[in-house]
Amino acid sequence: MNQKVLVAYSSWCGSTAEMATEMARVITEKGETVDLLPVKDVKDLDAYKSVVLGSAIRVGKWNGDAVDFVQRYQAALAQKPTAFFTVCMTLKDDTAENRQTVSAYLDPVRALVKPRKEGFFAGKVDYKKMNFFMGFLMRNMIKAPEGDYRNWDTVRAWAGEAV
Repeated sequence: MNQKVLVAYSSWCGSTAEMATEMARVITEKGETVDLLPVKDVKDLDAYKSVVLGSAIRVGKWNGDAVDFVQRYQAALAQKPTAFFTVCMTLKDDTAENRQTVSAYLDPVRALVKPRKEGFFAGKVDYKKMNFFMGFLMRNMIKAPEGDYRNWDTVRAWAGEAV
């Protein structure tokens, strides 16, 4: 019997993983049994009644392994309540224009599966957790300011309604 909730995530430098962990904690507090897994460690969806799936954004796209997950499990996800969350530094400045931009990053995944709920959150930039190339790009080209821009109250509220 599929009675568990899966919280699966794809994270570049750990911020999305930390958010998924907090979401799993909130969902557990609601009385649900939760499995928290990186998308690459999910073997099937048979045991789950619903799925919360999140990805970081890099260069305007969900992580490739998160997109691969949706492609691989498209039929199963279409049969379960599914929520998507996106973590993107563009939302450091949470404006209507930035939300529209970040929402569009989800279009390729939405074309595969229509989520019942979507969440969009600012993340965290920690240059020490990035490889040289990504750190250089983020500092010098994108000019992303280092810091933690996550609003944990918003993340928790969304998680409480995600399943």
